[in-house]
Amino acid sequence: MSTYSAVVRWTRKPEEPFLDGRYSRAHQWRFDGGAIVPASSSPHEVRVPLSDPAGVDPEEALLAALSSCHMLFFLDFARRRGFAIDLYEDEPEGVVGPGVDGRVSMTRVTLRPRVVFSGDKRPTAAVVEELHQAAHHACYVANTVRSAVEVEGRGEGLAPG
Repeated sequence: MSTYSAVVRWTRKPEEPFLDGRYSRAHQWRFDGGAIVPASSSPHEVRVPLSDPAGVDPEEALLAALSSCHMLFFLDFARRRGFAIDLYEDEPEGVVGPGVDGRVSMTRVTLRPRVVFSGDKRPTAAVVEELHQAAHHACYVANTVRSAVEVEGRGEGLAPG
């Protein structure tokens, strides 16, 4: 069992009134290896300049995490079967809309990996499909999408009582 963590930090700028809704949604994601990723709400959801289109939004991050997890398992499974890969490129797409319960969610994710093989041993299209199915089954990020999300919040500067 492994535990992962990150720090997500947003700070209100002194000139932003906040209560009127006109505040920047730009923030940072910090990871244990030292990577700092600029993040923001999606400009599809919150207009610029309140969103920063240069930042990664949560929807894009979910797509990238799903694609990356699938890719890492695919590469390993292909290697184990003796297939050399020179390039793996994906352009995933996610659709956000009302789910069956009426709540807005990412209702569909489509991965579109392009894999370039080389070497003496090459897979058939059927074997590539098997590798994708195995990678999809093994990808714990894809498996996680169905899990519960728990919130353990805490507040500071609270009113007494």
